[in-house]
Amino acid sequence: MAATSGNLKVLNALDGAKTQWYHFTAIVIAGMGFFTDAYDLFCISLVTKMLGRIYYTKLDSPKPGSLPPNVSAMVNGVALVGTLAGQLFFGWLGDKLGRKKVYGITLMLMCLCSIASGLSFGSSPKTVMTTLCFFRFWLGFGIGGDYPLSATIMSEYSNKKTRGGFIAAVFAMQGFGILAGGVFAIIMSSVFNTQYEAPPYEVDPVKSTVPEADYVWRIILMVGAVPALMTFYSRSKMPETARYTALVAKNATKAASDMSKILNMEIESEQQKIDGKSNNSYGLFSREFLKRHGLHLLGTTSTWFLLDIAFYSQNLFQKDIFSAIGWIPPAKTMNAIEEVYRIARAQTLIALCSTVPGYWFTVFLIDRMGRFKIQLLGFSMMTIFMFALAFPYNHWTRPENNISFVVMYSFTFFFANFGPNTTTFVVPAEIFPARVRSTCHGISAASGKLGAMVGAFGFLYLAQNQDPAKTDVGYPAGIGVKNSLIVLGVINFLGTLCTFLVPESKGKSLEEMTGENNDSQP
Repeated sequence: MAATSGNLKVLNALDGAKTQWYHFTAIVIAGMGFFTDAYDLFCISLVTKMLGRIYYTKLDSPKPGSLPPNVSAMVNGVALVGTLAGQLFFGWLGDKLGRKKVYGITLMLMCLCSIASGLSFGSSPKTVMTTLCFFRFWLGFGIGGDYPLSATIMSEYSNKKTRGGFIAAVFAMQGFGILAGGVFAIIMSSVFNTQYEAPPYEVDPVKSTVPEADYVWRIILMVGAVPALMTFYSRSKMPETARYTALVAKNATKAASDMSKILNMEIESEQQKIDGKSNNSYGLFSREFLKRHGLHLLGTTSTWFLLDIAFYSQNLFQKDIFSAIGWIPPAKTMNAIEEVYRIARAQTLIALCSTVPGYWFTVFLIDRMGRFKIQLLGFSMMTIFMFALAFPYNHWTRPENNISFVVMYSFTFFFANFGPNTTTFVVPAEIFPARVRSTCHGISAASGKLGAMVGAFGFLYLAQNQDPAKTDVGYPAGIGVKNSLIVLGVINFLGTLCTFLVPESKGKSLEEMTGENNDSQP
């Protein structure tokens, strides 16, 4: 592979390196963080119905208890708020202190807060929910840091030929995290349901929620800490990336020494090249950055924002869509633990059939097709499938068409993951200069989480039935599922248009993309 002219030999060595064991080690170490991220962020959607039954059931009501709108919005959304804050803070810190120094902090925060979430106790429903929300905020804060740091570390470690696939593979571990959350919830609910048999709510409202149900949701939340703990030691032993050490810390000798050990080859340090370079280090808020990368940052933030509105509104409220089409029976016909089993089974099926395959299609094709084509294809297909679900919505809700609806719905997930959900994560780690790479990725990701909050909070209300008599308890009338799907289709179409702001980075070195070679001429 040809070296990039004007680049340090250590960076050319990384760009031209064959795929080696250290690449796979880095994918696993960074990927287990994302496995935990996905498990922790999405497992809450498995247990919210159970929380409603345990803490908010009124025994004279014909339907089991559900979380009040404000509580449901907080429980579902508070981790997203924490994630947004963590992405901005740790993204900035990763550029100031170095990727490695900050990397272990985010993992420990995730582990501690996963365990603490399951230990949320209190004398009243309000105090339990308040404690849960507190710890889930800080859990989100740690998860937020993992986005810019994992992407930047993997980007800076990779060779230019397979860089997209390596970064996408880290992100694809999310699919396994969602799958693991569903499978573990199925196992836990099956074991508890067999051990503590209970009648459906309509038969006996009191006995339908056994006291032991309180353990189920706590165990599901706490297990999220296990995969993260398994990789903590490995993270602490990873060397700082050569690009940060050489281009930001200005220590080419250390960068060459670190990478010589990893690549098992002798690399000349070329410290004199660094010392002799002009210091044209424009900052994030400079006119020069705006001129060179302003449109790129607008592209990465807008596409991630629009994608996450659609992605999170679908993911967090899958169970409501499944209930609406009759795939999950009415709540009153099940006991509390059986309801968790049914929701987890539906979510696991979606993950297995569409979410996980979509991620790995991107991993294998991103360095062949390129980021731009995959993102454009993904947004376009999501738009088509959303409209195909929305306009004949009454057709899909007939019992004989339930399976067809789920298949169509699965395709929107497939093209989200074989499309913008993965590419919006990959591209910001490639197209910005090393000194602001982590910060810009954090800003792009935080924009996405802002979209996720719009999706998570907004669609709680939007998707409510237009008939006030048929809405969930405590909610005003909304625009209904059909109109909500039309809105999501329009959002996906806007994402298609914003994709044209993002440059293609396939097969190019990071310094070629960012123009750092030109900056550095003496």
